[in-house]
Amino acid sequence: MGDTDRKIFVLDTNILLHEPLAIYSFQEHDVVIPMTVLEELDRIKDSKRDVSRDARVAIRALEDLFHDATPDQISEGIPLGTQEESKGTIAILADYEIKETVQAFADKHGDNRILNATLYLQNKRTPRQVVLVTKDINMRLRAKGAGVRFVEDYRTDQLIEDIRFLTKGYVEHDGLFWEKIDECHSENRGRSTIHTLPKHYFENPFINQYLLDEGTEFAARVKAVNEETVEIKDISRERLMSRTAWDVHPKNIDQAMAMDALMDPSIDLVILTGPAGCGKTILAMATALEQVIEKGMYDKIIVTRNTPDIAESIGFLPGTEEEKMMPWLAAVTDTMEALHKNDVCTEGSMKYIYEKANLQFKSINFMRGRSIQNAFVLLDECQNLTASQIKTIITRCGEGTKLVCSGNLAQIDSPYLTPVTSGLTYIVERFKDFEGSASLYLNGVVRSRLAEYAEQNL
Repeated sequence: MGDTDRKIFVLDTNILLHEPLAIYSFQEHDVVIPMTVLEELDRIKDSKRDVSRDARVAIRALEDLFHDATPDQISEGIPLGTQEESKGTIAILADYEIKETVQAFADKHGDNRILNATLYLQNKRTPRQVVLVTKDINMRLRAKGAGVRFVEDYRTDQLIEDIRFLTKGYVEHDGLFWEKIDECHSENRGRSTIHTLPKHYFENPFINQYLLDEGTEFAARVKAVNEETVEIKDISRERLMSRTAWDVHPKNIDQAMAMDALMDPSIDLVILTGPAGCGKTILAMATALEQVIEKGMYDKIIVTRNTPDIAESIGFLPGTEEEKMMPWLAAVTDTMEALHKNDVCTEGSMKYIYEKANLQFKSINFMRGRSIQNAFVLLDECQNLTASQIKTIITRCGEGTKLVCSGNLAQIDSPYLTPVTSGLTYIVERFKDFEGSASLYLNGVVRSRLAEYAEQNL
C-alpha cells in the first residue's frame, strides 16, 4: 500500500469519549490527535461527568504510546501497533500554531481549532485523503460548510448501515407456513413439540427468532440453527395470545411474543424496541411482578435507566438514592399505578408490592462494580446509552438474573448517538445469535387512539 492510499484520520474529542481506545481502530492508516483534543480531555477527566472515566482511559492509552517518543517523533507520528502488518501511525498536532481560517462563536473555539487543523492537513498533505471523524452531527455539518472534503461518523461499532435493516425478532411468512413445507421431522420433548426442517426454508434464521404466517394458528420459535437444519418449537397463536402475567393480557401478537420471551426462564436477556405506547414497560413490569411475587423465581426487581447529567444533578435532589431516582423513573411508577388502579386502595397496594417484590430503583452510575444475583433487572430508555454503557450493565448480571432492555430508537436524546450507533441497536445485532437472548420489535401503539394517531401523523 502506498502512502497516498493511506488515509489521515483527525479525531474529535467525542470519539475518544465514546470509545477511549478508538485510536487502535485505524491500524492501516494515520491518526492525528489535535492538541485541542488533549486539552478538552484534560478538562473533562477531573469533572463530575459520566465521561470523566473514559477521558482518563483515553489519556492513559495515549501516554502508553508516546511515553518514549521525542517531541519530533510525536509531531511526525509513531507506529500505532506492534504488528508487522500495521503500517499506521499516530501523531499529535500542535493546532494552536495554525493560522485560523474558520472563525465562529467564542464558545466553539475548540471546535474551530479542530476544523482549522483538519483544513491545514487537507492542504498540506494533498493528494492524501484527510478525514475528520466526529460523532457531533452539527460539527460534521460545520466541517463540510468550512471546506473539509471528508467527514465521517465513527463506524467501528456500527453493525448496520440503515435502521430499516435492524431485525425485528420475528419473521412473517407469506401465505400459510406449512403449505410450503415438504420435509419435516417432528418429535415431543417434554411438553414441547419440536419440528426439524431443512435450512433452505429460512432466510438468515437465528435462535429465539419468532415465526408467523398470514393464518390465525401458526406461531413458532427457532430453538436451534444447525448447518443444514433448523429446529423450531411449535407455540401456536392461540397459546401465545392466552398468556397472562399479573392480570395483563397481550393486546396483539407482538405483545404476545414479547410476553412469551419475558416469561421464559431459559432466556436471560430480552430486548424490547418499538414506538412510544406499544407496551414495553407495562409488559416488563407485569412479567417481573408475576415471576418475583407469584412464582418466586427471582428475589428482587431492579429498575435502572440512563439519567442525563445525573452526576451533577442527582445530589441536589432530596432523599435516598431511590427517592432521587423517582423523577426519572416516573414511567415505571405510572405503570405500577395502571396495574393496580382497580384495587380498593391503590396507594396501599403499591406500597405492599414495592416491599413484597423488593423493588429497587438504581442509578446506572452506581451499577459499575456490582454483581447482581437472582434478580429481574429492567433497563429502561436504553436508546440513549452507548454500547460500552450497556456492556457495563450486562456484565453486572450474575447467576439467576434476567435483564430486560427496552427503548425507542425514535426518541434518542444524546447529541452523539443516532439510531444506527445507539447501544440498543448494537446489542440487538450482537446478541442475535446468543441462545439466551431474544429481541422483539413491538409494532402498534396500544396506549390510546390519541397516542396512536400522534405516533403515525406527527
